Amino acid sequence: MKHFFRRNLPHIQNLTGTYFVTFRTKGDLFLPPAARSIALKHCLFENNKRVELHAVVIMPTHVHLLFTPMENDRAEPFSLAEIMKGIKGPSAYNINRLVGRRGQLWQNESFDRIMRSQEFEHKLNYICANPVDAGLCSKPKEYRWLWTQGAQARVPVPHRSR
Repeated sequence: MKHFFRRNLPHIQNLTGTYFVTFRTKGDLFLPPAARSIALKHCLFENNKRVELHAVVIMPTHVHLLFTPMENDRAEPFSLAEIMKGIKGPSAYNINRLVGRRGQLWQNESFDRIMRSQEFEHKLNYICANPVDAGLCSKPKEYRWLWTQGAQARVPVPHRSR
């Protein structure tokens, strides 16, 4: 008999933090190039709306994001749940429509980490190196589904852990 285990991980919300978030396709479903373009479009759509996006890479089976939540009209930061729903929901709908499938595209859970001092640059480099390390290109700038904030004009100052 198989046992199924569903994680319900706590997501700690830091009202002024910068997040590194990873989410995967359900069952490691492979995203063809056109689907990766749709996922990137939806991540970029949130830039300067709900998040200040620092970097994103869309890999064939997962996504890495580095962002700082923006404030809503009540001067409160958008929650991680609102941000992820805004990316994962519409992108899943449009990708499913593209590839002619139905059902859940993304895993429910995302891995998220609030950046501590000195972690920002490491995670940014990790995102940029991911397609190279996976053998999808030889230089980060060759990978069509990698986006970084222009020249990293504004590197956020992450909060120190206590």
